[in-house]
Amino acid sequence: MLKGKSKKMEGGRRGRACVVVLGDIGRSPRMQYHALSLANQASLEVDIVAYGGSEPHTELLANPSIHIHLMKQWSTARQSLPKILQPFMLLLKPLFQIFTLLWYLCIKIPSPDIFIVQNPPSVPTLVAVKWASWLRKSSFVIDWHNFGYTLLGLSLGRNSRFVSLYKWFENRYGKMADASLCVTKAMQHELAQNWGINATVLYDQPPDFFHPTSLEERHKLFCRLNEHFYHPLGVRDCVSNGNSLTSSQIQNESVFTSEVGSNIDLKPNRPALVVSSTSWTPDEDFGILLEAALMYDRRVAAILNEDDSLDEEVMWKEISDDGKQCLYPRLLFVITGKGPEKAKYEAKIKTLKLKRVAFRTMWLSADDYPLLLGSADLGVCLHTSSSGLDLPMKVVDMFGCGLPVCAVSYSCIKELVSVDKNGLLFSSSSELADELLTLFKGFPDACESLKVLKSGALDTGSSSRWVTEWEEHAKPLITEATTPKECRVRRCESGGVTLGEETHPPERMQPLEPNSIKSNSYNPSN
Repeated sequence: MLKGKSKKMEGGRRGRACVVVLGDIGRSPRMQYHALSLANQASLEVDIVAYGGSEPHTELLANPSIHIHLMKQWSTARQSLPKILQPFMLLLKPLFQIFTLLWYLCIKIPSPDIFIVQNPPSVPTLVAVKWASWLRKSSFVIDWHNFGYTLLGLSLGRNSRFVSLYKWFENRYGKMADASLCVTKAMQHELAQNWGINATVLYDQPPDFFHPTSLEERHKLFCRLNEHFYHPLGVRDCVSNGNSLTSSQIQNESVFTSEVGSNIDLKPNRPALVVSSTSWTPDEDFGILLEAALMYDRRVAAILNEDDSLDEEVMWKEISDDGKQCLYPRLLFVITGKGPEKAKYEAKIKTLKLKRVAFRTMWLSADDYPLLLGSADLGVCLHTSSSGLDLPMKVVDMFGCGLPVCAVSYSCIKELVSVDKNGLLFSSSSELADELLTLFKGFPDACESLKVLKSGALDTGSSSRWVTEWEEHAKPLITEATTPKECRVRRCESGGVTLGEETHPPERMQPLEPNSIKSNSYNPSN
């Protein structure tokens, strides 16, 4: 086994792993955490083969044992070609991807002891990694985040022949893996029952850099984001009111905080900060959040018996200049992320006439994103899952920062969100609007329901971290996969156990009975 950073593999060299992502590594946090754990906990040299685009976390960039190799992406110029040529180009894309992957996995990087690949996407990733593992005599491990064919079915329909073919490839090459990890018990059960694949559950957990943000850190973050919060003069809502801060104000004042001398204070009349991270894709219906925001706005006006003719600019002036506190606060929704439907929803936001709600969309660095979560009052998750079998990692990150959530309800979400303890679930925009009214009544000091959920989120986030989850469930599997075969044979002869065609030491794990499910369920007490 590998113990300590000075431990060498047999033959005098240090063990090596390759993490493969056919996507933006900066937007693949779980695979970044795998790389850090492989380097720090398994003491391996780690090569990451992925696309660029977004900056990975600084811990990843600073680690001398992690080497990032960015592949060239398929050109988007084909979109301007005549329609008659586009089907031909669609066939060329996976061929380009598979040859690019094979070039990196078989030639560009040193030979690894183990490949760990993110799924989805399945085609051509699983094919390329399997071939590379065979050519380089390496172990092949799949980390199942979701099913690729269900994601494809969102755009083509589940009955599409292309989706059926994609599922066949995913199933066939999924079975060829030497070991599998997955993100939920529900997915583990599906893989065992219907795919014939035994997978180990490795729940997403927040790494240590997701934690509650101190008041000083909040103030510095908010001041850095002032330009995003205060739109240019002429754009009016309940946060900007058409104003912009002077250069001197930007340094010591934000929408939420103010600094006088050495004292930093939260403004009593500040808006409540609600954060939602989205990939702006069809499996996250952002329209639900827009409708809920509109309902909150209208229902508060009705509760306070406000006349429709009330001049919102007068109300905004009273709040910002006079420090007037209301029973229900203004809400500032900060929506982070990149994706194809972002422009469409930004256009919709501009058409809404809201008195007490404002929206900001932005992309944050890997270092600032945890600080924003740790500074917010509530998180909203719109993830519904194409398969119904994965869990939103964004909620895990929110709990790590002590941030309670309102999340869309679907089949396995209760493996993560405990209702009335660390969050609430909703199935419609009306339910979400009701939850916003309940949680923020009396904000910031008298909102007891929100305080209960925040305490539960803190408990959940502090009970388990990625390093402990990885150490318990992933490291034994990785250690076994990186052990030379002759050593496994010797251990088998001295009392090891056999699982399938592979030999595993007694401390690894017990063999699965057919269609059985492992018991490492999500439990904050674990």
